[in-house]
Amino acid sequence: MVSHLFETLPLGKLTLPNRLVMAPMTRSRARDGLQTPLAAEYYAQRAGAGLIITEGTQPCVIGQGYIDTPGLHTPEQAEAWRRVTDAVHEKQGRIFVQLMHSGRIGHPTLYPDGALPLAPSAIASGGRMYTPQGMLDHPTPREMGLDDIARAVEDHIAAAKYAMDAGFDGVELHGANGYLIHQFLADNTNRRTDAYGGSVDNRIRFAVEVAQAVGDAIGPERVGIRLSPGNTTNGIEESDPAPLYEALIRALAPLNLAYVHLMEFGSREVTELIRREWPGVLILNPHATPEETSVTPESAEAVLDKGLCDAVSLGSLWLANPDLPARIRAGGPFNAPDPDTFYGGDHRGYTDYPALDD
Repeated sequence: MVSHLFETLPLGKLTLPNRLVMAPMTRSRARDGLQTPLAAEYYAQRAGAGLIITEGTQPCVIGQGYIDTPGLHTPEQAEAWRRVTDAVHEKQGRIFVQLMHSGRIGHPTLYPDGALPLAPSAIASGGRMYTPQGMLDHPTPREMGLDDIARAVEDHIAAAKYAMDAGFDGVELHGANGYLIHQFLADNTNRRTDAYGGSVDNRIRFAVEVAQAVGDAIGPERVGIRLSPGNTTNGIEESDPAPLYEALIRALAPLNLAYVHLMEFGSREVTELIRREWPGVLILNPHATPEETSVTPESAEAVLDKGLCDAVSLGSLWLANPDLPARIRAGGPFNAPDPDTFYGGDHRGYTDYPALDD
């Protein structure tokens, strides 16, 4: 039987050689917001992916949520990323950068002016984070005014333009996992009473405005968005995800974006709804139940067989297996990822996972 994983897929102006997408994975190895030459090696090793989506990258200073994550809001940061995109393209790969504004998932210790992180409403996540001063509670964020919202849209536009300068094939807007766009969508983090809060139509407004603005700036065929209906990460609670995401997908559909990237969180019925409503490419990170662990080649093949999506994103398998397509074709074996080296550190657990032909 011919595997659907190795069929080509049109995506915007690209043609993906396979349907194995490298999911965005934070690695916390940037220095002062700048990607390193080691990152260029890491991503180039994985250029056999149909599409690489990078780790979350802050579009502005106040958008940073973790230490040692890369930015894309200065010329120097764009130049550092250029080393990465050049290395990937030299291996005939395709790479989108994920723009991730963390919203309330941040801390004053991360920002030069010691400001509070921003969010739709002044509600703390209840979580903690590792900072230069050790583990600290997320503070109560400052509620965004209309000028802050407009600035956040402009920050995404500027970062997308820097992405083009850096040689990326496109950008993915992070609307999942409890970060800023998701905070506007969810009714427990968005208690606003203006045009950006309350009703479903109001809560999807920011996501649609960012997608529209970035698409207008660099071309919608270069823009994807990641969503995670029902995901409770970072203190998110969505009381009724189905009508929320149905409205969002219907509002995004006319924008002709390159794709929707869905991180499933045990809400298969919402996945099926989105599949029906979304007219374009759907990338799925499948987890039919919240208890499911890493995506496997078998589970990836299964959702493609069902027609549930057009491509599948995998995380830890890509992290530990730079030549993942070759290993899937060969039926394994697969390197096991080392959780102790997921975040921070040097080349160990980053660029030293062997390929089959090593």
